[in-house]
Order: sequence, then C-alpha cells, then structure tokens
Amino acid sequence: MPASLKRRVVRAGGWKVAKRIMKPIPIVGTVMAMSLAGYEIRKKGLLRGAVDVGLDATPLIGTAKGILELFTGDLISDKDHLQRPYSKRKTG
Repeated sequence: MPASLKRRVVRAGGWKVAKRIMKPIPIVGTVMAMSLAGYEIRKKGLLRGAVDVGLDATPLIGTAKGILELFTGDLISDKDHLQRPYSKRKTG
C-alpha cells in the first residue's frame, strides 16, 4: 500500500473515532452537572444553585459558561456565610 493511501485510511479512521468520541460529550456534561446539583444548591442557595445547575446542564450554554468561568471566576456567587450570633468562638 502506498504511503499516501495508508495515510488517508489512518486519517479517515481517526476522524471516525474522533466523531464517535465527541458525540457524547454534551451528554456527559449534563450528567456531570446533574450529579453535582446537590452540592451546588447547598453552596449557592436554592435559587442561585438551581439557576447555576440549569445553565451548566444546557449543552452549549454550559460549555460557554464553563469556558468563561475559567477566566473570570464564578458568574453566580456563593451564598453569604452569615455568622451565627451564638457561635462558640471566644471574644476578647
């Protein structure tokens, strides 16, 4: 087999494998977002956490949000951690 024909066969086979691997990626992202839903809702609160999980679970929007958050940090901030008035910490 000539080198150019062999290269074409390898390239075509590699493309098929790449397409097969890329196909389930949006589904994997949605499954990951749903599996982390409880954690995000506890961390951000009910409304903010539900919005965050909903955006992450949407295939194209979740990908764009993830890329944007790599550079800017969280778009939807965590809930404020209020100090309890009767905590066991020493004062003074």
